[in-house]
Amino acid sequence: MKLWFAKGLWKRAIAWLVLLGPLFYSTYGLANWWAASRAVVPTLAFDWEHGLPFWPWTIFPYWTINVFYALSPFLARDRHTMDRHALRLVTATVIAVSCFLLWPLRFSFGQPAVSGAPAFLFDALRGFDQPFNQAPSLHIALAVILWDWYRQFIRPLWARLVLHLWAFAICASVLTTWQHHFIDIPTGALLGLVCVWLWPLERVASLRQGWRLARDPQRWKLAALYGVGAAVFLGAALGIGGWGLWLGWPAASLALVALNYAGLGARGFQMDRHGRMRWAARWLFAPYRLGAALNARAWTRRLPASVEVAPGLRLGRIPSAAEWQAAGRPQLVSLCAELQLPAVAGAHCLPMLDLVVPPPDRLRRAAQLIEARRQAGQAVWVCCALGFSRSAAASIAWLRLHDGTRDAEAQVRRARPQIVLRDAWQRALDLATRHTRTP
Repeated sequence: MKLWFAKGLWKRAIAWLVLLGPLFYSTYGLANWWAASRAVVPTLAFDWEHGLPFWPWTIFPYWTINVFYALSPFLARDRHTMDRHALRLVTATVIAVSCFLLWPLRFSFGQPAVSGAPAFLFDALRGFDQPFNQAPSLHIALAVILWDWYRQFIRPLWARLVLHLWAFAICASVLTTWQHHFIDIPTGALLGLVCVWLWPLERVASLRQGWRLARDPQRWKLAALYGVGAAVFLGAALGIGGWGLWLGWPAASLALVALNYAGLGARGFQMDRHGRMRWAARWLFAPYRLGAALNARAWTRRLPASVEVAPGLRLGRIPSAAEWQAAGRPQLVSLCAELQLPAVAGAHCLPMLDLVVPPPDRLRRAAQLIEARRQAGQAVWVCCALGFSRSAAASIAWLRLHDGTRDAEAQVRRARPQIVLRDAWQRALDLATRHTRTP
């Protein structure tokens, strides 16, 4: 604790709260005023919501989010995590309020009279809140952000369980206090996930800082295709309405994939070096990942999971845990940005975008990863979604640079005839392997 004060972090925490508090109340109040000034404010609710109970006592967990919010900056261990956490809170507020101004919605039925201890909290809430500011629920978005923040400090299983249950109570209370309609919950959760994804607490470049406008025309073509797919799903969601609004999830997922191709690159999928995605990315990209997994299975269902292209070197699709076990537990080297590796020992990932030719130095790095494991006397399974391009190119690069194979592509193609390496791949491989080759 002494070190915490010595760093002066408490002053920085107070400074952030001085910014965050007025930002929230001023912008939230502005959105309420704007909605109240309109002649007609629509509502978006399901008929079954009229049967939801009104439980006045749940105003207590509802209000506790304010305590979690105010305390959170003071728990930061360093400036980096404090600033990233605060930026999550700022981003959630700005995006939510922007939505409230652009598409104001109204809660469609009033609250019953409340007496006793809960009445004080309901009166305090009505002092700055009105039946507007609905979707996405900023309350839910902040709950997601705060849950992710607090869970890093909690290790005992029982304490984690308490945190999970309390976070659930905070989220459920928006319904049982009749503050929000159901649609506000998934949209608020989506906003919270986007903020967690956008500002990772780990010491890596944030996605905003990592943006590099794509120069490859192929990436722009794919970005456009995914953007069109996002628009189609969003149009279907709005056109169908009701439960069809869940199609907004794949719409958001495809829109983020389009951003990855347009500028964020493979880092946008947030795959770590062990081939596992961060939790927010797993949820945000879940619809896309499901489609990618089904596509991979459709293309490779009649093929072996992997083939041997050289002694101790296998090439194939991303394996299941059972397939990895059956192959003798080789070291996994994945080049896939969109699909996770099984949680097994000795897995390493160097993510590359699908259907995009990587820079030559990336292929050279992949060959080095393979060689490092081969030098340790370990069998290696090189994989991507299908095992047709990214992993095939990495295998060829290793054969040329480290195995001394004269016609590496022919050797790989004999083992896996389905590989697809067109002219752009050939040029990248030539550039990656034209330097000194180990005999």
